[in-house]
Amino acid sequence: MTTPPPQGNPFAQGQQPQGQNPFTQGQTQAPFPPQGGFPQQQGAPYAPVPPEQPRRKLSFKTIKNVVIVIAVLTAAIGGYIASRDDADQAAVGDCLKSASSSTDRMEVVDCTSSEAEVKVLKKVDGHFTEITAEPACRTVENVTGYYAETGDGTEFLLCLGNA
Repeated sequence: MTTPPPQGNPFAQGQQPQGQNPFTQGQTQAPFPPQGGFPQQQGAPYAPVPPEQPRRKLSFKTIKNVVIVIAVLTAAIGGYIASRDDADQAAVGDCLKSASSSTDRMEVVDCTSSEAEVKVLKKVDGHFTEITAEPACRTVENVTGYYAETGDGTEFLLCLGNA
């Protein structure tokens, strides 16, 4: 049976106990200075909390910007609702009148109204010119005219008769 090797460094010259700094050799160690180089404060362990800032009042600029956004949204929604009565929303059996604006658009109206000028007899989707619109509507009975919308948005042809 063999014996375990002796503990410690067999080559150590001065018999220092293991786990101690060999370079201090008899000197006593002072405790480390505080971290950061600042002395510890006695009392409060944390920095004081600054007082809460007072809330800002609404400025004129903020109120003005909110009013502008609301006005723009109202105009956009109103324009959308007003455009829903245009000819692109017309179906067979609806009555139309010429738009009150300077454009040559049509508006949907109630057929019992005195404003009703023409009635939609047929609606055909697609691109039509003056040359192709008339022959497309000749096949429908009692046609007195046509309305073709081309360009922006949906392209279609309405074959119109007396209201």
